[in-house]
Amino acid sequence: MTRKSVLRGLENAVRIDHIETIHLYFEYPEGKGWVGPWGRVKGRLASLIRVHTDDGRVGTGSAYSHPELVEVTVKHLRPFLIGLDPLQIERMWWRLFFRTNWYGRKGVALTTMGGLDQAFWDLLGQREGKPVWELLGGQDSRVPAYASGLLYSSPETVADTAVRMVEKGFRRVKFRTGVDEQYDRETVSLTRAAVGPKIDLMADGTRRYNLEMATSLARHLVEHRIFWFEEPFQPLEIDDLVALRQVAGLPIAVGECEFGVEGFRELIRCGAADILQADASRCGGISELNRIAEMTKSAGLQFAPHSWCDPVAVIANGHVVAAHRHGLTVEVDQTGNRFIEGLLGEPLTVEDGLLDLGRRPGLGIELDPDFVEAHRLPDVTQIPDGNHGDLIFGFHATDPIAPYTTLDGKRLEF
Repeated sequence: MTRKSVLRGLENAVRIDHIETIHLYFEYPEGKGWVGPWGRVKGRLASLIRVHTDDGRVGTGSAYSHPELVEVTVKHLRPFLIGLDPLQIERMWWRLFFRTNWYGRKGVALTTMGGLDQAFWDLLGQREGKPVWELLGGQDSRVPAYASGLLYSSPETVADTAVRMVEKGFRRVKFRTGVDEQYDRETVSLTRAAVGPKIDLMADGTRRYNLEMATSLARHLVEHRIFWFEEPFQPLEIDDLVALRQVAGLPIAVGECEFGVEGFRELIRCGAADILQADASRCGGISELNRIAEMTKSAGLQFAPHSWCDPVAVIANGHVVAAHRHGLTVEVDQTGNRFIEGLLGEPLTVEDGLLDLGRRPGLGIELDPDFVEAHRLPDVTQIPDGNHGDLIFGFHATDPIAPYTTLDGKRLEF
């Protein structure tokens, strides 16, 4: 290659012009938010990162973390990115990693990197005229998707809601367990009876168990052909995951609280899970999720990304699932999440269990500008107090449910 051709290539390269952050917030109607371990949820938060290039294109990514911390991290990284070519994705990822690994490697730094990385992939697809799933080697735009929600209410309500999810087009439905042993067992039994034997059901333990309690529930889950048992323990309890996996009799799924290749490598090395739930909006972006997917394949395991906040994250995760045969499914929040229903102008729709990513270039999405302006958080330093799902603000913002109690009266408190 001659010096002249190199210079011509540089002249034709796309450059980052500026980087924009968008933080969104909504509140559920009074008393209508779902209930989890920390009580009733007041509202939801989302953070998006948009990368604008000098040729007029815009790439979009999701970073699911504390909005103010995302904002600070973008502020730190912005000077290292302006003027560079975002289509050099691998180089850009490692450039960001080495700028943050003193304070990052996990948590918000990697999450913010992931939002930028998704935007870079979106831009690359737009430039190449191909969807990201095709760039990654996928053959089909359709990916399995499951309904997620069905949090703490009553076993009857959970069962009825599961039926409605099936009527909406889902063929897999996830409900939460962890209230107490009686609630859990009734929820499992009633929900299986309500949807019949052909629908896959997954149980999310919401990190409410010890090993003895999880083992007992696992037997009941197996009896009712539950597809997987998710997050039974707190994230640090890897030894308990290993022990449970040896006796559970059904797949164990974990990973929504883990970050990066190194975190998932440890789960694999220990034999802690059958299904890994790395999330592009948390674990380091599409690039890192794709590396985790390859690592998962080599270990003979499967992956099914966590996607709990916004449709950008769902779509980004879906593109990676579409590129891998051992990618099981993507998660679609069905708790009345306005971001899922309106951020892209219309709700994400699932037909016969499949979400169609389409053939539009990049991630194939466009934000609804009216929705964005109506839900924009004006000041990330002034987030309303309350339980916003995974993010809680204010000392008195929670009202935790009672400690987990077994049928024989044992209690487990956190």
